[in-house]
Formats: sequence, structure tokens, C-alpha cells
Amino acid sequence: MILTEKIELQKCQKMAREIDKNFPLDKKIKEAFSNIKRELFVPKGFTHHAYRLNALPIGANQWISSPLTVARMTQALEPVGADSVLEIGCGSGYQAAILSQIVRRVFTVERIEKLVIEAKARFKELGITNIHVRYADGMLGWREFAPYDRILLSAALKEIPKNLTEQLKDGGILVAPIIKENRQIITKFTKEDGRLKRVELQECLFVNSKSGVE
Repeated sequence: MILTEKIELQKCQKMAREIDKNFPLDKKIKEAFSNIKRELFVPKGFTHHAYRLNALPIGANQWISSPLTVARMTQALEPVGADSVLEIGCGSGYQAAILSQIVRRVFTVERIEKLVIEAKARFKELGITNIHVRYADGMLGWREFAPYDRILLSAALKEIPKNLTEQLKDGGILVAPIIKENRQIITKFTKEDGRLKRVELQECLFVNSKSGVE
């Protein structure tokens, strides 16, 4: 391992420990944060901020969530032991990269073409081969590979579209930032007999979801 790569991984490991102090992580999730170099997912002008526990802009009026938020969303998803995850809102690709270390297959949909191209390049650079990226309207999901064990939404919305509910396995878990009055709340849904049972977890801040592509 060359020195620069060793230093980058040490930064990842330090960040994972800081997250774990704020929010205790499952062992496999902590290992994922320790192995994925966050600086590859932020614009070059922000690389010196990459391992701080802050959200950062990534262009196209989008943001890479803070590591703490990514950790909370990931932990709520209970991905350990799941076979397939569908993510709506690939963005920089960081959340999908974290999930790729835990789950056998990650399917991620992004509506902004520029972000799709950049995310694919990052996955290739990291040698990640179990993430499948689609440029499309995320509100439609990705029906070809449904049903999914887990679904995660990385954009806020008022209610879960029927398309996504149908694409979640019975007994599966869906995590999303739900808009409630003037707040956004990380909400965990469990599908039981075709219906979603919800538990509200914590306030958050995401960009709002949109339909269509650009």
C-alpha cells in the first residue's frame, strides 16, 4: 500500500471512530465507513473538508450528506444480511458505496445525468463492481430487479410513491426523509402484508425529491 493511500484510509478510520462516538454503529457498517474514501466523492476544492462530519455541496444544486446522516440512514436500513438494496438519489455515490460494502447488490437511480456519469467513474476508480446505476426518474424505482430487501431514499418527500412500496419485499425495510409540516424526519418503514408501518427517528435536512430527469 502506497503512503498516500495509507493516509487516506487512516482518515477514513478516524472519521468512522468519530461517527461511532456520536452514533454507535454496527460493526460491518463501521468497517464500510473505514474503507470508503470520502474525499473521492466531494469536489476537489472541498477535499480538505472531506472527513469532517459536515454536509458538502457537490454541484447541480445537490449535496453529499454529512457522514452522521449517512450513518443514521444506513443503520436504520438494517442492511446487514440483506441481498439487494435500491437507492433513490445516487448523488455523489457515497451512500451507495457504503452500502456496497455490506450488501451483495446495490441498485441506485439518479435523475441528474452529470451526477450519474461522475458516480460511475468513482465506482470504477474504487474497483466497486456490485453497484448498478441508472439514469432515470427515481420516483418510478427500478422495477426490473424488484422486489428489493431494502429501499433507501436520499431526497425528502411527503409520502412514499406506490411504485416504491410495490417494489419492496414483504418484511423489507424502507428508509426515507419524510416532510412533515416544516420539518424533515428520517422515517423507517417496515412492509407488513403489503402495507408500510412507520417509525419516526430523527430530524434531518435533504434536498426535496423531484420527478423527471435533467
